[in-house]
Amino acid sequence: MLSPDDKMLGKLDPLYRPSVSKRKTSAEIISEARNALRTVRTQRPLTPQEAQRKLFGPASSRTSENRPPSSFSLHASSFESSDSRPISGARLSPLELKPKVPASPTREEDSCFSFPKPPVDSAKIRRISSARARLFRAASQGALLPDRSLLPSDSKKTVESKETVMMGDSVVKINGIYLTKSNAICHLKSHPLQLTYDGGFSEMKEQEMFKGTTSLPSHLKSGGDQGKRHARASSRPSSSDLSRLQTKAVPKADLQEKDAEIEVDEVFWNTRIVPILRELEKEENIETVCAACTQLHHALEEGNMLGNKFKRRSILLKTLCKLVDVGSDLLSLKLAKIILALKVSRKNLLNVCKLIFKISRNEKNDSLIQNDSILESLLEVLRSEDLQTNMEAFLYCMGSIKFISGNPGFLNEMISKDAVEILINLINQINENTEKCGTCLPNSGHLLVQVTATLRNLVDSPLVRTKFLSISALPQLCTAMEQYMGDKDVCTNIARIFSKLTSYRDCCAALASYSRCYALFLNLINKYQKKQDLVVRVVFILGNLTAKNNQAREQFSKEKGSIQTLLSLFQTFHQLDLHSQKPVGQRVEQHRVQRPPSEAEDVLIKLTRVLANIAIHPGVGPVLAANSGIVGLLLTTLEYKSLDDCEELVINATATINNLSYYQVKNSIIQDKKLYIAELLLKLLVSNNMDGILEAVRVFGNLSQDRDVCDFIVQNNVHRFMMALLDAQHQDICFSACGVLLNLTVDKDKRVILKEGGGIKKLVDCLRDFGPTDWQLACLVCKTLWNFSENITNASSCFGNEDTNTLLILLSSFLDEELALDGSFDPDLKNYHKLHWETEFKPVAQQLLNRIQRHHTFLEPLPIPSF
Repeated sequence: MLSPDDKMLGKLDPLYRPSVSKRKTSAEIISEARNALRTVRTQRPLTPQEAQRKLFGPASSRTSENRPPSSFSLHASSFESSDSRPISGARLSPLELKPKVPASPTREEDSCFSFPKPPVDSAKIRRISSARARLFRAASQGALLPDRSLLPSDSKKTVESKETVMMGDSVVKINGIYLTKSNAICHLKSHPLQLTYDGGFSEMKEQEMFKGTTSLPSHLKSGGDQGKRHARASSRPSSSDLSRLQTKAVPKADLQEKDAEIEVDEVFWNTRIVPILRELEKEENIETVCAACTQLHHALEEGNMLGNKFKRRSILLKTLCKLVDVGSDLLSLKLAKIILALKVSRKNLLNVCKLIFKISRNEKNDSLIQNDSILESLLEVLRSEDLQTNMEAFLYCMGSIKFISGNPGFLNEMISKDAVEILINLINQINENTEKCGTCLPNSGHLLVQVTATLRNLVDSPLVRTKFLSISALPQLCTAMEQYMGDKDVCTNIARIFSKLTSYRDCCAALASYSRCYALFLNLINKYQKKQDLVVRVVFILGNLTAKNNQAREQFSKEKGSIQTLLSLFQTFHQLDLHSQKPVGQRVEQHRVQRPPSEAEDVLIKLTRVLANIAIHPGVGPVLAANSGIVGLLLTTLEYKSLDDCEELVINATATINNLSYYQVKNSIIQDKKLYIAELLLKLLVSNNMDGILEAVRVFGNLSQDRDVCDFIVQNNVHRFMMALLDAQHQDICFSACGVLLNLTVDKDKRVILKEGGGIKKLVDCLRDFGPTDWQLACLVCKTLWNFSENITNASSCFGNEDTNTLLILLSSFLDEELALDGSFDPDLKNYHKLHWETEFKPVAQQLLNRIQRHHTFLEPLPIPSF
């Protein structure tokens, strides 16, 4: 007759038999997570490095016709001699400075003033010089006609003048006389004033006086002798001074102060800059010219002459651009650095970015780029220039940054110079412009490819990942992916970034909390279902998100069509994999060496991982177990794939079946096909692959709750194999094998099998070897021995004398809390061990010890064990 304690313990459920009538404890939940439901790991898809540096690699979806070139020719003639801001077309306030009208105009001048002519037609424009054509176009857009330079003695008279020079859309007023566009040009043509560079170096082209709206030509010179022009050069106000004179007169003292400042600049220019420019014009050898460029940059910085407000900037640009044709990469980098520091715009900005791009395409030039700190200049372009105006320049600028970001030597420099923040801000600008316009801006997709490829190179750094989280970069990348869903290159690059980031717990949690990402990833799978390089990364990301986060599993499964999308993807790549299979005779030769997975197999590996992970959720697992399509494909995978064909795919498919077999629901396809599944698992048990064996044993642990499967196990001698695994000295394998044996001992007719092959002794050895560090395994052993000894009359006859004495010693010592938890394991896990010791092991072990003691007739003194 059983004691009350025995009756109570006899009601304990066997392992893997879930009870729906009672609420699970935390210990039971932890135990089930380890033994029945488990996540699957896999390797991140790797992106091979490109052999050549190009804007778009060989895997790009862009054709050569619809993408900017990576190769082009660039010469000095490509640059513009003068560089200014584009004309805005806005009408400016009139200046209080006016040009002096000649005292005795010629007949031609009289005709110009007296008889206004209609606008010049297109044929006439073509006949005049190119400079005057540009002058006409500038005047028609509202540029102002600046005054000539005046001597200090004339400044008061000029400032006090009330007459103005105005130019509107069609009429120009000069000294109170209204002129049409054509008469204004005629007036300028007949006027004795001429435009020249300061210092008498060379004549300024006529079109420069009308370039830009924020800056005016620095001076107008009289047609007198060179000596007078040079005398006036040191006393006239600069263009930046003139731009500040709108409707308010400037006091004479202020003008004199400005004149004094310009006099100092003149001395600095003539003494420091001019000698260097002369040295550059010699072009004797590369080293000398490079050294002169370095000196020039330092001198310009010292004289505060960098930027776009310096009046002799055109002279510098003309001299520097001539040197581009020398063809030296080192010299070109130094020229580019100075040109960028002069804040060029439009075509010149584009060409200088192209120049750096050409140099950066050669990996051997990385050291030159690093020595000259070109990266800082490139980042400044992205930080300060307007995106929409300079989209193409940004493209080649980002191309250069992308190339050098692949060199680990630039990583720290890029992080310290806020490259991550600049690039994320650039993505934000593109997103905002796209949202505002309702469509993608021209070339913005090309630019995004470069930006995202650069970020992909940087995210391996822990510092970059921290920055990503601090500036909320992940939602910005999701938005870009959503807006540029039709651009496969952009989506692939962002997927590569996410596949790296989600391999880390904090980044994975941040992306999982962004609820819109799940629908986004499903849309990508549906749109690019046959694009393996993109799909495999998206599925890998989903596997990472659902690996540790139960909320992510739920959110993903609730998205409309999520399970159907996974099923469709499974079917697509299953068919591709079947069609790629070689005949059996050829496949035998490959079994000797494990080959890497094919592209189709890689997608299936990542996909089965997602299925295994989301099946852990109690609301999703039963749904998947009842899905005939998914279960059928998993079983088909085990049918035609062996561990030698693709080890990871077979193991992942088996792990998914293990998680689905946990749910004992009426409409479960797993339960309907349990015997067929058991047959498929036999080939894994007899393999030499321990990972495959472990997964198969785990599935048997779930399926062995069914009496028919237990009969199958005994009939096919699987139980002998389970007992042999107890000698594996591998805790997880011993744990799973013991679980199968426990379920077999629920049936009284099958308990005798434990005596076959020394099963009792092997169980006792597992308790001794793994008990002090694995109380879950120790609990399983005690439960199995408890089931086996249900009808015990004599402990020695049941377990044997030696095993009985060993059990008495081990159970007594393990139940002594001070001995059992004395710190023989990691102290940090003491609470974890104590939880399992108290809630799982102690109740079962105490009852088993009591049973053995009551039925053990001869007790010898028991020595204290040592661990």
